[in-house]
Amino acid sequence: MNVVIIGAGGHGQVVLDILRTAKKHKVIGFLDADESLADSKIAGVRVLGPVNLLPKLARKKVGGAIVAIGDNRARLKYMEMVRSAKLKLLSAVHPRAIVSKTAELGENVVVAAGAVVCTAARIGDGAIINTSAVVDHESEVGAGAHICPTAALAGRVRVGEGAFVGIGAKVIQCLSIGEWATVGGGAVVVRDVPAGATVVGVPAKPIPGK
Repeated sequence: MNVVIIGAGGHGQVVLDILRTAKKHKVIGFLDADESLADSKIAGVRVLGPVNLLPKLARKKVGGAIVAIGDNRARLKYMEMVRSAKLKLLSAVHPRAIVSKTAELGENVVVAAGAVVCTAARIGDGAIINTSAVVDHESEVGAGAHICPTAALAGRVRVGEGAFVGIGAKVIQCLSIGEWATVGGGAVVVRDVPAGATVVGVPAKPIPGK
């Protein structure tokens, strides 16, 4: 299938590498809001222009798109634009990731190299399970959430929509990370994190006013 990647930044290049390695789709171009990138090439792939080209591309037999933008809110917003253009939202799973056959992955999910998604885990639309991250058994990752490189969720953890679990963070079993919460890099979470809160440290504690 001919596909486009929305977002020509660093995460977009990671997604391009995953799709090339998986060899399931042909990436014909990037779309990006930065007008200065138009007609340039990123890793050998041309930046075709802004996202409003989606309907035109759909008429030219581009079958799918994947939104590769690191910002969680923006990623969910652009996914709705892809749906409106009647293009298929693709996922990108690196061949060197381990994803259980009993795990459930939504649309526009990215599972990077070395990541592990264990039995009965559920990954929502637009979520990122980044390089060498671990989502253990029966855990749930909400739509648009980002589990950063080497972060680990123990069994039965619930991560809400749009939440961000920073690089190297650890969350012990059966806890909940609320919607749009942030877990700082290297934190160890030993109690539930409320929606919208920011926690840091070992053990993780809230930052006042965050």
